[in-house]
Amino acid sequence: MYNIPIKRALISVSDKTGIIELAHVLEGIGCEIIATSGTKKVLTDAGIKVRDIQTISGNPEAFNGRMKTISFKIESAILFDRKKDEAEAVKLDIQPIDLVVCNLYPFAKVKASGADFDTLIENIDIGGPTMIRAAAKNFKYVSVVTDPEDYRMIIYELQENRNTLSYKTRLILMRKAFNHSADYDALIATTMDEQTNERSIRLHFTAGKKLRYGENSHQNGFFYRQAGKAVSLYDMKVLHGKEISYNNLCDIQAAIDSVKDFARFAVGVIKHNNPCGLAEADDQLTALKYAWNGDPVSAFGSIITFNKPLELKTIEFLELNNKDKSKRKFVEVVVAPEFSKEALQFLEFHKNLRVVQFNPKICQRKIDMKFLYNSLLVQNVDNKLYEKIEVVTKRKLDVKAKRKLIEFGLIAVKQIKSNSIVIVRELADEVYQLLGMGAGQPNRLISIRLAIEKAHNNLTMEYGGDDILQYYNEQFGRAILVSDAFFPFPDNVVSASQAGIKTIIQPGGSLRDKKVIKACNDLDMAMAFTGLRHFNH
Repeated sequence: MYNIPIKRALISVSDKTGIIELAHVLEGIGCEIIATSGTKKVLTDAGIKVRDIQTISGNPEAFNGRMKTISFKIESAILFDRKKDEAEAVKLDIQPIDLVVCNLYPFAKVKASGADFDTLIENIDIGGPTMIRAAAKNFKYVSVVTDPEDYRMIIYELQENRNTLSYKTRLILMRKAFNHSADYDALIATTMDEQTNERSIRLHFTAGKKLRYGENSHQNGFFYRQAGKAVSLYDMKVLHGKEISYNNLCDIQAAIDSVKDFARFAVGVIKHNNPCGLAEADDQLTALKYAWNGDPVSAFGSIITFNKPLELKTIEFLELNNKDKSKRKFVEVVVAPEFSKEALQFLEFHKNLRVVQFNPKICQRKIDMKFLYNSLLVQNVDNKLYEKIEVVTKRKLDVKAKRKLIEFGLIAVKQIKSNSIVIVRELADEVYQLLGMGAGQPNRLISIRLAIEKAHNNLTMEYGGDDILQYYNEQFGRAILVSDAFFPFPDNVVSASQAGIKTIIQPGGSLRDKKVIKACNDLDMAMAFTGLRHFNH
């Protein structure tokens, strides 16, 4: 495919960023520049020679700017086939336009400003999309630029390729132009639906890359970036290790979500989308130790995430360079906002360990989406912890003293697949730890039993004395059990009490709340209702 010389350019832009520099270069290579009135004024004021579009179209700009570029001569100059239609173009006195530089009325910006309906309508571009689509369709002969970020690329190529643009560049620009036009129309369409209280959603994902495989080895897997978003998980930096897999990506998202809402040092240890370990502390190493000890068996092959820059003294906990390989802690991925040079070098001891740089703090979604069969579920993100903390039992709970631990437990339970139960505790110096959890069970009673069993295992491993039963009672008595949804029957309370749990946090709202409260009173347990459930299916 051949290069096309740029001899005649049409410029009509709402966003004037960088346009003067581009126009200066075009003028310098002898390119004739045609422009609409607003763009013409900016370029003329910069000392650039510009031809008014009216001298080509033969028509005035009319109706307060609604009609400017739509004309037989303008669209023909862009659209005619330079080989098949050359004779007809000469006969009709159509001179080709080789380059169209156009971005559209700022509909998105106007919408974001809260503009009224009439103002929105006036900011729907008509002529611009027509020129863009015409130029994109005829990309074999015409270049179309819709993104000011591409001006530097155009300038460089014109200077390097003797005032021509390559087929490869024209193809790239064509694709971007059609996507630009499609996104523009999609935003207008969904906005007009909003204005009439209809709900619609249009999604655009780009930059799809093939993964080694999907969830299982016989499935194909791909990873896409949502277009138009300033931040995406797609942009994470893989600093070291093997290629990131489909399952890694799912777990990385869960890992990021597990620590993004903490202000202090937080560490999440993720296995199969659930935090098997989670801790918050005033120093990073302490948080890592207690997160790991939340389930050191399941932590094998896990993903570990940090909400603050990772330092060497923290990550040495993994003992990746220990001569005794049995003491090395195997993990699949480590995620952090930043890595010190020393921490990164240490992680590189494990050649297959994936090291990912991504800041959980920027991962603040507004909506969640789930694809079903030819359908889509959309909801607001679960970004509230509770409506209230109302103690409903005779045994009282010092909510003020326990609020931080309660909030830690609610953050933890939000991350775990339903039905979910977490047992959390406070250690010295406001160190909060996920001691045990039950996830994804068909009934809540099983989840409670699993959480208690895991907490028992962890306490057994950490205890060094003789009277283990007393230690169980002491630690369970200090802990809080948090449920993602209400207890439908008192048996949940009975199971918790048998383990030594004295405090329960749950949403409330069951038809049997009175029976559940009575069970707590009979067993001398404290229980508080939050008014919000946290299902995570």
